[in-house]
Amino acid sequence: MPITKVLIANRGEIACRVIRSCKALGIKTVAVYSEADAKSLHVASADQAVAIGPPPAKQSYLVIDNILKAAKDTGADAIHPGYGFLAENSDFAKAVAHAGMVWIGPTPETIDDMGDKERARLLAKAAGVPVLPGSGRFVPGDPDGLEAAGQTVGFPLLVKAAAGGGGIGMRRVDNPGDLKAVVDSTQALAEKAFGDGSIYLEKLIEKARHIEIQVFGFGDGRGVHMFERECSIQRRYQKIVEESRAPNLPLETLSKMAESAVALVRQERYRGAGTIEFVVDAVTGNYYFLEMNTRIQVEHPVTEAITGLDLVGLQIKLAGGDALREVTQEKIAATGHAVELRIYAENPAKNFMPSPGPLKTFRLPPAGEGLRVDTGVREGDQISFHYDPMIAKMIAHGPNRLAAIDRMLKALDGTTIDGVATNIAFLKKLLSHPAFRAGDCWTGFIPAHAAELLQG
Repeated sequence: MPITKVLIANRGEIACRVIRSCKALGIKTVAVYSEADAKSLHVASADQAVAIGPPPAKQSYLVIDNILKAAKDTGADAIHPGYGFLAENSDFAKAVAHAGMVWIGPTPETIDDMGDKERARLLAKAAGVPVLPGSGRFVPGDPDGLEAAGQTVGFPLLVKAAAGGGGIGMRRVDNPGDLKAVVDSTQALAEKAFGDGSIYLEKLIEKARHIEIQVFGFGDGRGVHMFERECSIQRRYQKIVEESRAPNLPLETLSKMAESAVALVRQERYRGAGTIEFVVDAVTGNYYFLEMNTRIQVEHPVTEAITGLDLVGLQIKLAGGDALREVTQEKIAATGHAVELRIYAENPAKNFMPSPGPLKTFRLPPAGEGLRVDTGVREGDQISFHYDPMIAKMIAHGPNRLAAIDRMLKALDGTTIDGVATNIAFLKKLLSHPAFRAGDCWTGFIPAHAAELLQG
């Protein structure tokens, strides 16, 4: 049965983004909001809006019962989770289905499989995807075999939360003598953040690139990719610049990565949009499975810019029963180059500390040829300390990489934000840096060039 009304279980720019695709498909929308978001853009953009609780996410956006009640009271027949919050919560996906509504996303079983990072590694290996040397699971209070596992994996290594994501619960260890203390602290953090203190060890690639493949599965064993995204420019393990296509990587390597990603999608009979992330050794060129995100990504507009596809629209169509037979690998083509920046209310000079406050002035360049702007705020809105401090995303598209970068620089010059500290000046320096313009992308780029990027 076709979907007629979608409740978006999220806020901010991703809620606004989903609303746009729904409107393009002629589908009604329902926004949910906390008390802090009562006058927000996503509330004003939806056909209906329902309050779901106080500002803290644990009392609003993460309360499944409140969201389901809002959906039932408004007659929504489907729920889109966006990213973050409950997007990769299998209990939420099950509850939506149990309530007789359509879950716009992969199956709960897939969410569980890929949400457990150790299990995901094993499934990737079964699909023939290269996987980094790593250990089995270690639960809190059970250190048996930890030292031996560390020696087998080799130092330096990463201690990673089995249920982690977004850079949370990931710590580097250079020496065997530090392993036990780092494991204990990571397990405590993981227990607090995810309710699961399990960790595993994984070999650390010293000079690494973070490349992800956008995939789409149809739930029946078919799957396609929409090329790769370069996501190596990060601060505190979180991405701030993404682009496609990835610079200075052989097309043969990129093709093999894409084939590996699609093999996993087919094996798992994956349904909907997803992203398979790889770490690439910048020295050897070898690539290894990192994780799979079973949701739409923050950086999905990069892929939309080069392919012309509406990924959110495809998610909704598939969930509504459209088999999407017309979406084949042969018909998916990449044109030009796209770069996405995340503009944050933060202070780069103070370790990128969030800077909540009012947007006294908020002027972005108009979207147009080669420039897209995604935001969930307006002038006068408050950047709340309760949520992620991202203000907007800018996506620049051009015939080649340097043209896209220069278009982005021009867009940043046309941006004025007052009332909060932002990373705009930092982003301008980054885009103008000779090493970045030459395509020398790796996860240590910002620390390596901190003196130049953070001065003044």
